[in-house]
Amino acid sequence: MSTSPLVIAIDGPSGSGKSSTSRGVAARLDLAHLDTGSMYRAVACRLAHLGIDPKTNPLDTIEVARTCRLEIDTSADHDLVLVDGEDVTEEIRLPETSAKVSAVATIQPVRDALTARMRQIAAERGRIVMEGRDITTVVCPDAQVRVLLVADPAVRIARRQAELGENVDMAQVIDSIVRRDRDDSTVSTFEEPADGVAVVDSTHLNLAQVIDAVIDLVPQSLR
Repeated sequence: MSTSPLVIAIDGPSGSGKSSTSRGVAARLDLAHLDTGSMYRAVACRLAHLGIDPKTNPLDTIEVARTCRLEIDTSADHDLVLVDGEDVTEEIRLPETSAKVSAVATIQPVRDALTARMRQIAAERGRIVMEGRDITTVVCPDAQVRVLLVADPAVRIARRQAELGENVDMAQVIDSIVRRDRDDSTVSTFEEPADGVAVVDSTHLNLAQVIDAVIDLVPQSLR
């Protein structure tokens, strides 16, 4: 097994399968894993706990993003997320948190602060799968492997519904996918790959096949 630095950067729209694919690739190659979206979600949770509305109070939002203590388990099979010592692992996945994330992520100084933290984590871990918005273009443009994971909207909606469970409101699921696509497009481009970024269309692939497709992009010398 190689010990050379290896960063696999995976971007894509909401519901494209970034998380399950990234975790699968990390587990197969024995790499660390970071869901960078969880960092924005953790900040959103912290703001909610402090009663700060990012839309009306961007300065305090920026301060929280710059100073809060984020602790994220980077092992492929764990999800633990702490912000200022508080476990928000489950809270960051709630629909009400999802609805607040874009308001946080569209503030450029917040993105700058968290991007710096993401790069630090990548440098410290050395061999890691990084998933999330702008990973292939802004956060890790020099990653050894850069992937844009895409899928048809109907498939993405079905996957998100399965992820959230049978009792979820379907209208809410559709709104979350459509709204996140719209909101995220205001701060990043994820519909077309940048130069050097490979596209993997997961519409007609199962998870194992998607993981294989990403791993096939990793040079044998770096595995």
